[in-house]
Amino acid sequence: MRVAVNFEQIKQKIINACLRAKRNPEEIKVIAVTKYVSTERASEALEAGITNLGENRDEGLLQKWEVLKDKPTWHYIGSLQTRKVKNIINKVEYIHSLDRISLAEEINKRAEQKVKCLIQVNVSGEESKHGLSSGEAVLFIESLHKFEKIRVEGLMTMAPLTNDENQIRECFRKLRELRDQVQALDLDYAPCTELSMGMSNDYVIAIEEGATMVRIGTALVGEDG
Repeated sequence: MRVAVNFEQIKQKIINACLRAKRNPEEIKVIAVTKYVSTERASEALEAGITNLGENRDEGLLQKWEVLKDKPTWHYIGSLQTRKVKNIINKVEYIHSLDRISLAEEINKRAEQKVKCLIQVNVSGEESKHGLSSGEAVLFIESLHKFEKIRVEGLMTMAPLTNDENQIRECFRKLRELRDQVQALDLDYAPCTELSMGMSNDYVIAIEEGATMVRIGTALVGEDG
C-alpha cells in the first residue's frame, strides 16, 4: 500500500476540481479516514504529509492515539454517543457530528478548552443517516450560544449513495447555501467557515460545490484485511 502515491493522485484531482470551480486548492483540508486501517497505515499517512486523521469510533481513535498522540490533527467524524464523549473529548480538535443539545451539554461539560464542532445535517433526508434536517439546523446553532466551550466551525453532511451526479451535487449545494445562511447571522461563536462533505467516491463534486474538508478513506489509505 503506497499512501504517498494515492495522496499525490488525490491532490492532482483536487487541483483540477479547484481550477474548474475557480478556487484555491490551499482551502481544502484532506482528512484521511483511518477507521478501517491499522495504526501502521495511519502512520504511513502522516509520513506522506497528511496532517488530518479521522476516526468514527472511540475505540479506534484511542488505539491510534496511544501510538501517534497529537502528531496529527484528530477529527471525530462518526455519530458520537453522549456517554462516549469523555473518552475522546480532549484528544480531538474537531467533532464533525454535533446534532443534539444533550451532546452539546456533554461536550461543554467535559472539554478543557474550546472544541471545534461541525453541525451534522441530513440534507438528503434519508432515514438511515444521522443529523438535523436543514430546517432545524439554524435554530439549533442559535441555541448553542450558552455553551462557552463549543465553537461552530461549520457544517457536515453525507451525500446519498447514488450514481446520480446531479442528486449528489444538489445535496452539497444545499449544505453550502445553509452555511451561507449561518454566516449571515454573524454569530461570534459560529463563524461557520468549514464545509465537511465528500468522501472517496464524491469528493471531487464536493470540492466543486464548496467543500473545505473532504473525508477520504479507501481511495487514500485503503482497507486492511
